[in-house]
Amino acid sequence: MIQLGKMQKLKVVKEVEFGIYLAQANASGQDEKILLPVKQIPAGTKIGDEIEVFVYKDSKDRLISTVRKPAIMLGEVKRLKVLEVGKIGAFLDWGLEKDLLLPFREQTKSVEALEECLVALYIDKSDRLCATMNVYKYLSTESPYQKEDRVTGTVYEISREFGAFVAVDDQFSGLIPQKELYGSIEIGSTVEARVLAVKEDGKLDLGIREKAYLQIEKDAAKVMEVMSSTNGELPFTDKADPELIREQMQMSKNEFKRAIGHLLKARKILIKENSITMIEKNNNK
Repeated sequence: MIQLGKMQKLKVVKEVEFGIYLAQANASGQDEKILLPVKQIPAGTKIGDEIEVFVYKDSKDRLISTVRKPAIMLGEVKRLKVLEVGKIGAFLDWGLEKDLLLPFREQTKSVEALEECLVALYIDKSDRLCATMNVYKYLSTESPYQKEDRVTGTVYEISREFGAFVAVDDQFSGLIPQKELYGSIEIGSTVEARVLAVKEDGKLDLGIREKAYLQIEKDAAKVMEVMSSTNGELPFTDKADPELIREQMQMSKNEFKRAIGHLLKARKILIKENSITMIEKNNNK
């Protein structure tokens, strides 16, 4: 059976003015044939030869083949450039004459011309090849990574319940749990993370912060930076509501406490009843 969306070797069974027809090597006369347009025919090709082609559909929804290898094939996950946005979705450059459609319903965020987006190639209900940004089920769970390894990936979905879903190396399934989310992470963001755990199913739990003993210096520096921008004072202490701390400092309450303790020990801050003040600023008053 000829496979839509894949490279495959097919046999030349008929020549016509506008191209040649291909079929499977063991096909009978009544089996499906597919056109390879004349401008795609390799020099010297004759009936009986086998040619490796990619099968897709033309603008009239007819099966057609090409000797070009597209940037993405069925079931794969790749980054593709948006050429334009139309009435039914965005059109992506995948290296073929007919651009690849990314329907609006398959977009996890709005895309614009010239940007790149991470997509998978699938066959829709109308038996046509389309792109989707919902790549979860197309990602591999057989990564080479272990706990504490450093990885890079693309955020492709964000859930308030679960966290940020990440395509590690744009091919392996990863998740930054909600409790590990900090900063301005958005769909399409490239993140650097460390592997917190490799689950039984092979999926990766990720963290974008260092281990506590490594992160404390960075957190302390950030506290000082924020205080410098607010006239040397924070209008809350480490006893504040965890959500307020997360919103203002992009760290958990425990991480904030560790940073404050580090700065207090270094005599860089003074903790008051409802605020924290930089000692350097205080001494200059």
